[in-house]
Amino acid sequence: MVLQVPSARPCLRQRINKAESVEDVRKVFAYTTRILVEKIFSGEVKIRDDDVSLEPSEKSRFSLSDRFSSTKGFRSTWDNSDLPRMVGRFAETAARRIKHLEKHPEKTDAKIRM
Repeated sequence: MVLQVPSARPCLRQRINKAESVEDVRKVFAYTTRILVEKIFSGEVKIRDDDVSLEPSEKSRFSLSDRFSSTKGFRSTWDNSDLPRMVGRFAETAARRIKHLEKHPEKTDAKIRM
């Protein structure tokens, strides 16, 4: 099943590129994923920012909370659509930005000094 939703990818990319800390990247990832899920499920599935978390060191790059993944109606859509691939690509983009920020801590330090 291919989901038809407006592309969040350019918006995510812009926000990720502007993120100045690892925490900013995590927040952008959670927010973008939440907005995507809300659009796909038309508000029928409630997702909180802590229901999806960025896990850059894990193979999948993200994890879903048990509460959220067991929500009625979510599992069948998740298993039969390209939603896991979409969220995975968001997570991959975010993980690359985190890696970049970790290699260049002066960018985060500059934000803290301001």
